[in-house]
Amino acid sequence: MIEKIDEMPAGAIGFVFDGEVSGAEYREILEPALEAAVAAGEVRLLLQTAPTFDGMGIGARIEDAKANLKFGLAHRKAWKRVAIVTDSGWLTSTFRLWSHLVPVEMQVFPLAETEAARTWVAG
Repeated sequence: MIEKIDEMPAGAIGFVFDGEVSGAEYREILEPALEAAVAAGEVRLLLQTAPTFDGMGIGARIEDAKANLKFGLAHRKAWKRVAIVTDSGWLTSTFRLWSHLVPVEMQVFPLAETEAARTWVAG
């Protein structure tokens, strides 16, 4: 499940991933928000995992790959900051590795520092 975080600082969008994320959720919830942020000219994105996050199903992985091409490569200059908020060790390692490969400022925060992540991503 993907749930939009309503209490985000101005100019930033945020989502919580819980349970298993489906392709339909990715298309219906995350992609429209990314599209709007790209259209506004600046993407400041916070992605948070709930302790019960099980990962992304194959459909969500496919949608993620398509979104990376559509929103990431095509609109590289719009991406400003991405904050990842998780206590998952394997996700932290994965995102830290990924942060060296993508041209966007990215930081990983533990769940206990969610407020700091919100402040950072909006800055």
